[in-house]
Amino acid sequence: MSKRLAIVWFRRDLRLHDNEALTDALNHAEEVLPVYIFDPREWQGTLAHTGLPKMGPHRARFILECVADLRNNLAQKGADLIIRVGKPEEVLPKLILESNASWVFCNRERTTEEVMVQNAVEAALWSIGREVYYSRGKLLYYTADLPFPITQTPDVFTQFRKETERITNVRPPLPTPAKITYRENAKIPSGEMPELSDFDIPQPVADERAAIDWRGGETAGLDRLAYYLFESQAIATYKETRNGLIGSDYSTKFSAWLAFGCLSPKYIYQEVKAYEEKNGANDSTYWVIFELLWRDFFRMMGKKHGNAIFHKGGTKGEAKNWSTDAAAFERWMKGETGMPFIDANMRELAQTGFMSNRGRQNAASYLVKDLGIDWRMGAEYFEYQLIDYDVTSNWCNWNYIAGVGSDPREDRTFNILSQAKRYDPDGEYVKLWCPELKDVPCEDIHLPGMLSS
Repeated sequence: MSKRLAIVWFRRDLRLHDNEALTDALNHAEEVLPVYIFDPREWQGTLAHTGLPKMGPHRARFILECVADLRNNLAQKGADLIIRVGKPEEVLPKLILESNASWVFCNRERTTEEVMVQNAVEAALWSIGREVYYSRGKLLYYTADLPFPITQTPDVFTQFRKETERITNVRPPLPTPAKITYRENAKIPSGEMPELSDFDIPQPVADERAAIDWRGGETAGLDRLAYYLFESQAIATYKETRNGLIGSDYSTKFSAWLAFGCLSPKYIYQEVKAYEEKNGANDSTYWVIFELLWRDFFRMMGKKHGNAIFHKGGTKGEAKNWSTDAAAFERWMKGETGMPFIDANMRELAQTGFMSNRGRQNAASYLVKDLGIDWRMGAEYFEYQLIDYDVTSNWCNWNYIAGVGSDPREDRTFNILSQAKRYDPDGEYVKLWCPELKDVPCEDIHLPGMLSS
């Protein structure tokens, strides 16, 4: 008699540690079949307002590395990763019929396109008498532990933070399975890892100026966590350095590994607490946890407000008359606005797929408040380029900057020249990414029009 088999559908949870869907599958079934599906709608689709590809080269390369690392880590536990290219609602029923699996386990996503796929998968499995079992895998907090229902989540971060961190405990992360019982005789081909060229995505060119050498996967993510906390102890000064612009250690750089689930926020929390136990707590160690709370908050905003985070009027429902000036938008994307600080940040993004948080706020504010361009176009460009793109973090941050989201201050605007002088006082960052200005005196480096002159 064959043993009960569960398919584990990996999505944006590309890790073995603290993986609830994997843990649930191992508890319910005697054998598991791990699966990852490259959906052409994500890999070859285009964005509504700009026509840009949904997937840029930097993130595409990173995800391929994440999936390859997951396959390798599964092999070390006695399993394999089934890889397919196609629509999940077509691939998963086929795999169920081929393997006679009883269930599909996965971590639930909450935004529109991902929910549509989930619904299609549910309907397809229902037609063959199978079910999907959902787990949660993105948050620091469990929604069931929060002091309010999702529909009553505070719309202002400070209120959310005060109401949660005071009384809500962070559950301990789930352990990495010691062994994964794999259906070896399923006679199902493992599948080849696709290449960027299979999706008509060009190979990104490495740039020695990049803030960090991004490598996808749980292994690299855990290495970065250990380095930042215990080897370099850069966490000890995070609050003072977090607005930096150059180098790897001014901020945690956990974002890309968090975005694709290579690092669990609960595991990061646990390790920060371990660091504090050994070395003492300070404002900087707390501030790393504070940043994880922002991620949870934006996720909650996406769950509470649904599609509104993608709409012109945002979660406030207050649409403004923004421009769609294609020429101005093109100059912004290329880093050719004539505002050196903005252009340096935009060039870093285009060349490396990454931009500091300080840079993102300024670049977004300049597009919306100075150029008056529809914020959704900027959000889509970030979606295309960012190596650490996360749906709710990206779109809710743009809501915030555009004044249509959860910002308690009305009409927040960044003074770009003031910001540039404060965070790049000697023009070191501008000269790094705009080398044509290398001979300009630091007192003039941030003046508008320097690049055009």
